Amino acid sequence: MKALATALALTACLTAHAQEAPAYDAAKAQAWGANDNGLRPYTLVLLKTGPKRMPDGPARDEMFKGHFANMQRLAREGLLVYAGPLDGVENLRGLFIFATTDVELARKAVSTDPVIIEGEMVAELHRHFGSAALMGVNEVHTRLVKPKP
Repeated sequence: MKALATALALTACLTAHAQEAPAYDAAKAQAWGANDNGLRPYTLVLLKTGPKRMPDGPARDEMFKGHFANMQRLAREGLLVYAGPLDGVENLRGLFIFATTDVELARKAVSTDPVIIEGEMVAELHRHFGSAALMGVNEVHTRLVKPKP
């Protein structure tokens, strides 16, 4: 039985390996700033719980509405390539990935967010090196959002 499982796993690996690799897209690699390994630099922002939690209510709702609107604006401008919430463990609330190596530019962009302005969250910025494919997330994501009636 163990030999059969090993043979099946080997067959699956060989079949996957035998498939042709996708064609290299030089134009997209250049447009997205990819190096020869398909990677590029970014600025990663970790959003952490801040010193001033805004009480529940209309003002808090407006703050978060502004937070989402700010993210959409930064994405439309091509600066924010990825954002999402985290689980809150160790006060980590969310993350941003900016298409810039200029940490000060990213810091300025983050400072426009209502959750930062109000002290609900604080930002920790880091240089990050990852897949240039992140540059296509916003375009693809819009195709996955179901239209509202």
